[in-house]
Amino acid sequence: MAVIGSGPAGFYSAYKVMQSIPNAFVDMYEHLPVPFGLVRYGVAPDHPEVKVRTAPSTQRFPIKSNVLMNRLQNCEEKFTEVASSPNFNFIGNVKVGQDIALRSFTHHYDALLFAYGASKDRKLGIPGEDKLGGIYSAREFVGWYNGLPEFSNLAPRLDLSDTAVIIGQGNVAMDVARTLLKDVDALRRTDMTEQALAALSKSKVKRVRIVGRRGPMQLACTIKEVRELMRLPSIAFDPINPNLLPHDITTLPRTAKRMTKLLKEESSTSAADAQKSWAFDFLVSPKQFLSSSDAHRLHLGTVEFVQTKIIGTDLFDPRAKVEDTADCESISTSLAFRSVGYQSEALVGMSELDIDFDEARGVINNDYYGRLISSNKETDPAKPVPGMYCAGWVKRGPTGVIANTMEDSFATAEAIVADWSNKAPFLGGGDGWDGMKREPATKGLRSVSWEDWLRIDTAEKARGKLVGKEREKFTNPNDMLKVLN
Repeated sequence: MAVIGSGPAGFYSAYKVMQSIPNAFVDMYEHLPVPFGLVRYGVAPDHPEVKVRTAPSTQRFPIKSNVLMNRLQNCEEKFTEVASSPNFNFIGNVKVGQDIALRSFTHHYDALLFAYGASKDRKLGIPGEDKLGGIYSAREFVGWYNGLPEFSNLAPRLDLSDTAVIIGQGNVAMDVARTLLKDVDALRRTDMTEQALAALSKSKVKRVRIVGRRGPMQLACTIKEVRELMRLPSIAFDPINPNLLPHDITTLPRTAKRMTKLLKEESSTSAADAQKSWAFDFLVSPKQFLSSSDAHRLHLGTVEFVQTKIIGTDLFDPRAKVEDTADCESISTSLAFRSVGYQSEALVGMSELDIDFDEARGVINNDYYGRLISSNKETDPAKPVPGMYCAGWVKRGPTGVIANTMEDSFATAEAIVADWSNKAPFLGGGDGWDGMKREPATKGLRSVSWEDWLRIDTAEKARGKLVGKEREKFTNPNDMLKVLN
């Protein structure tokens, strides 16, 4: 089986298939020279509990069938155990659809699993969004401080404004807010890049406003994220309008009750004693970005919002929708972040294989269990494409946390195992990577093996030791490859 993508979806699916089908072999393809996807480049640096703190073993051994993969702590350690199987092969620094034609996989594998996540971010589609400086997507910002090569040169201007506006109220928005507010010295021992730490140490941001179209009872973030932000030392939290919260919380479901109780709490730091502050702004929707009135006319100066209202009489319905009103308000700022979701992209060559990629939703159409559905409308529209599957965000959309991805990936793996056991049609089979590697080699490309990754990993940890932290990531693929030379 070929797996495209080396993040949680790819590893969890590979684990389950290798555990369930005797002598199953997995080749995992990754466009970067390094594995782990969102775990490496998306998890907040100050949340190391999701990652591993111990060096990965270089010993190769069969996967233990009794490993409990539902223990989410130390993801990288679990994934390293998967990769240490002699039946697993990592192929990094190879872009599927560009360095290797997608059609080639059908001649060399029994099954093909798409698990490559979401490489785009959704846009607001409002005036000024693409023209003014000072407007960043949360995906760019998170990738930048986590060392994602794509955004290593982002250089966000954190030194122009004392106020930052974050549009969106999900967990990623909370990560961005916490990074802007937290004492930079508390981040120095994390694996945040040195260039990000240098920029944050010069930041002038003192106030963060996290803006959403709906109300507090429709918040998309988790209780854990809100609590962590409210507990930051020397940071004040603006109280929420009590009319937006239910007065009687005794009848609320457990999660809603806990969130409401938390949102009703007073800030542990008074405004007079606070060094910085943050607030939730509810029931406002971004209307346009306006330029500054001074010499920086191509830079953001103001974000204009239209006020919204809940449709219907139940303000506290977690599924409530909103509509715009005629009233507007604005926030003066030179720094804004868009955090309204990620989106997957189709790979080059998918249409040639009748793979039905939904551009609007950013997912590969599937039967809910992960079997791909043909885009050939002349055939049965619900007929699966033999031997092709998807998992993770490219399957269901960019929602949920790693636990959701694990469950989703296990479901896809179970579909693969069931189809194999029932002798359903698959691809042509073949010799896997051995039959594929000539194509990128003729283009002068250097593929990266798991052993190569371990050398890069060792080099990054050595760099980190010099500055007193676990690792200092390479932010340029060429620097990663130089380690191997």
